[in-house]
Amino acid sequence: MTQHKKEIVNTLFKAQQNHEPVEFISKTYEVEEPVAYQIQDELISELKKADNSEIAGYKVSMTSAETQAYASTDEPAYGTILSNKVVKSGDTVALSKLFAPLIEPELVFVLTADLTISASDEEILQSIKVAPGIEIPDARYIDWFPNFTLGDLISDNTASGLVAVGEAADPVSYEDFAKITLKLSHNDEEIATGVSSDVLDNPIEALKWLIRKLDEQGKHLHKGEIVSSGTFVPPVPAKEGTYTAEYSYPGTIQVTFEK
Repeated sequence: MTQHKKEIVNTLFKAQQNHEPVEFISKTYEVEEPVAYQIQDELISELKKADNSEIAGYKVSMTSAETQAYASTDEPAYGTILSNKVVKSGDTVALSKLFAPLIEPELVFVLTADLTISASDEEILQSIKVAPGIEIPDARYIDWFPNFTLGDLISDNTASGLVAVGEAADPVSYEDFAKITLKLSHNDEEIATGVSSDVLDNPIEALKWLIRKLDEQGKHLHKGEIVSSGTFVPPVPAKEGTYTAEYSYPGTIQVTFEK
């Protein structure tokens, strides 16, 4: 499989650098989850060197039964966020520089301390700030959503595209994290509403899942990193115009897409 891993990494790296989508790797290779994360790690290493970027944090994906069904799995998956893939509220994004992006309104945790598997709920809450976010998933495959396998998804950095991050606020209680409401609008027209309990019953549970999953691989979360929690609503294809995600807490974020 070592040779196959190199071939897959090279294929996905070239797809990203050349902006040319490729066929699902599952059409050629059978990639189980542990190997897919190894491929992701090697792909990230190549992208860091090519783009002079650093790991900014992680995104948690498939945090609902509906989204897990896409990949025939019963747990989330994570992708790695690179520093050149983070944008701010109010920024404009060129669709021409992406492949087939989606919109996912999510909370973004900003770590104020390292977090390891031993952290209690209270310690986690003392180690984060929380920002309104919009994740913009984007995979390097032809006709990728929702047709991927789990191996396809994780290998391609779990369809990590961009993450938009708003202004961070102090955390609320664990219980209140399950009661955050969302309104998503496109050009001031409401297109979806959601509630944070759709993210593993509580977005803090998504963060805890990530801590455990990283620990299995000898990794942990560091002060200054960000974690995108998982979407409040089913993914929406990104179109030209302005998307606004209004959360009851911690606030509002806006991103505009142009050709």
